[in-house]
Amino acid sequence: MTEVFSAQAFNTVIYDPRFVAAVGVAFLSGLVRGFSGFGSALIYIPLMAAIYEPRVAAITLLLTDFTSSAPFTVPQTRRCNWREVAPVCLAAAATIPFGVLALQYLDQTILRWGAVALITALLAVLVSGWRYHAEPRLSASVGVGLFAGFGSGALQIAGPPAIIYWLGGPGSASIIRANLMVYLTSTQLVAFPLYYIRGLFSADVIILSLLLGPIFIGSMLLGSRMFKGASDTVYRRAAYIIIALSALVSLPLFDELIQ
Repeated sequence: MTEVFSAQAFNTVIYDPRFVAAVGVAFLSGLVRGFSGFGSALIYIPLMAAIYEPRVAAITLLLTDFTSSAPFTVPQTRRCNWREVAPVCLAAAATIPFGVLALQYLDQTILRWGAVALITALLAVLVSGWRYHAEPRLSASVGVGLFAGFGSGALQIAGPPAIIYWLGGPGSASIIRANLMVYLTSTQLVAFPLYYIRGLFSADVIILSLLLGPIFIGSMLLGSRMFKGASDTVYRRAAYIIIALSALVSLPLFDELIQ
């Protein structure tokens, strides 16, 4: 095991030409995560999937985002609305295993186009001006959770269904942000053992996660400071811009430019 995580193994990852691009992606996605409480997957997954592959993108995001965001999420457990969060989390836990199987066995290009479709649909709904002008219902929460759980297991994209559900509603920015942070961390807790059981954690992926972690944490701190004092209007507009850019960079058609 010590040989697997030797200096040579770290150097192999660091001197890979793709590593510089990965550092930039980690910084940007961490900044977004710290400011909005979500969005790291919407930026990180499509770019890292193009630079490396979807499996590397999903696993490094899980390791990096969870270890970086968990300390920030704990205080949010007192601010979130558990009546809204709990049903979504429990339903998501039921479908995360099916998403993990998709990550392991589906063609990687198909997974990436699926992410494009999901992000584009999310953007269309939000820009249309649709709002959920009612208290979240149990049936709707369960439906959102079931759909989101598959996305979490397959590509660590658990956010879009919940974003539509909560960001389109009447809740304040602080409550929505807390709901999303607690929900996303909860889905990661479920995905961890499932990825391990399926043998998806490899030494090079763990090393890449260790190297990107400090960068992600630093940019999250910066993003959290940017959030303080932001109005609901600024918060929502920032979220729309994040989603639009994610949809654009997700296109596999641009792989040659990214790589």
